[in-house]
Amino acid sequence: MYDTMVIGPVSLDINIDHLGHERREVGGAVVASGFAAAGSGAKTAVFCKLNPEEADLSERFDGIAADLYWKPSAHTCSIRNQYFTADKEKRQCTSLGVCDPFRFDELPDVKTAVYHFAGLVYGDFDGALLEEASKHGKVALDVQCMLRHVEPDKSMAFHDWAEKKQYLPMIDYLKTDAAEAEIMTGLTDRAAAARLLHEWGAKEVVITHNTEVLAYDGETIYTCPIKARNLSGRTGRGDTTFAGYITERQHASVEESLRYCTALVSLKMETPGPFRGTREDVLEYMKAFY
Repeated sequence: MYDTMVIGPVSLDINIDHLGHERREVGGAVVASGFAAAGSGAKTAVFCKLNPEEADLSERFDGIAADLYWKPSAHTCSIRNQYFTADKEKRQCTSLGVCDPFRFDELPDVKTAVYHFAGLVYGDFDGALLEEASKHGKVALDVQCMLRHVEPDKSMAFHDWAEKKQYLPMIDYLKTDAAEAEIMTGLTDRAAAARLLHEWGAKEVVITHNTEVLAYDGETIYTCPIKARNLSGRTGRGDTTFAGYITERQHASVEESLRYCTALVSLKMETPGPFRGTREDVLEYMKAFY
């Protein structure tokens, strides 16, 4: 029995910073989320898909305190990220490959309290997958993969999730960033957007921003400031935040979980790559800065 199962494609990432420096790595939301969940002490399963000839899973997940499951895909997801600013808030994404869609019957035959869907592009998951998962455990969805589409020219653009009102009632934990929340609701006010997403059915809403993280449970809007001392590990911010929130919520309040996941991501952003620390490291960081 797992506390969480993080599900999604790995990605062959080409990241180019605003100075033109190129970094190639095997990444993806499933990597950042998996390390964050496991590092936080949750009993974690990771299920991913890739073409094994294109990426080395054992190397990418080396040292993770989680059980790793995978299935082959004809292609491995691959994304080129061109960042235009030092804070990495503005970027252009180009698709170089798309993973085969996920189906529920492909998932490992194990029990988990939460199914954490950490996709990258529209088509990774469909509504049927979310619906079936909701019959077996809680569903956590980073909505990025329902909004980010690969266009005919391989550029990537965000469009609203047409089926949002049908499937949001099946979501226990919904994560967006500020821009995604605006795309879905038309609202620039993050608190107002969170209230509307909850009204449409999402039970708890987490919205990330470069200054803070917001959480809403239908009763109270909570916010917590990001206090990272540098942004060298900015990639994976939202994935780390959400994984920390989900796992903490299995035994803590919304407010406590928000404080933990914000401290977690603040600490993670100070070092490139996924979070390789421990829960104790996060608690020490909380004592020092929160």
